[in-house]
Amino acid sequence: MGLFTRDFKSLEDLFLHGLQDIYYAEQQIVKTLPDLIEQVSTSELKQGLKEHLKQSQNHVWRLEIVFAALGEKPKGVRCKGIDGILSEGNELIGNSEGRSVIEAAVIASAQAVEHYEITRYGDLIAWAQEMGRKDLVKPLRENLREEKAADKKLTSVAQAKINKKADKTSRRGARCTRSRTKSATALAA
Repeated sequence: MGLFTRDFKSLEDLFLHGLQDIYYAEQQIVKTLPDLIEQVSTSELKQGLKEHLKQSQNHVWRLEIVFAALGEKPKGVRCKGIDGILSEGNELIGNSEGRSVIEAAVIASAQAVEHYEITRYGDLIAWAQEMGRKDLVKPLRENLREEKAADKKLTSVAQAKINKKADKTSRRGARCTRSRTKSATALAA
């Protein structure tokens, strides 16, 4: 047992904690996605993030169905993992310059979140199956399917458009910086 945490004595305890964890995470994602949507201009990326916001709202609803099936009130537990991923993503985006570089940072940050969710849903599905709770598997599996699809779409948009634009932007910026440095060196001489 960790300091200031509770003991998990059964798979059911782990399942409930994992459910509360992903419930908190999905709620944080629903709060964060509108800000990401505002920071992008590429139509395919903006539309994909808007679509995933709607899906995330549905994920919260499906998780509430799982809580109800367990006879539990929906309740999240603060998750340092998702808080850290969201904070790191915010820092990455905040330290990026230029539209295409910012969009590449948004995609990388969103994919870090997707990978976290994919892991959590995979664990919950495996635990529900082991506990013989097939009734819990369907809504969790639907959330997992949508998370994997969102990750795949982000990869597609990044590889088809955003990363190429960001690379061209950074190469152009590097040439300009080298040119300015050469000019400054020549003037100083």
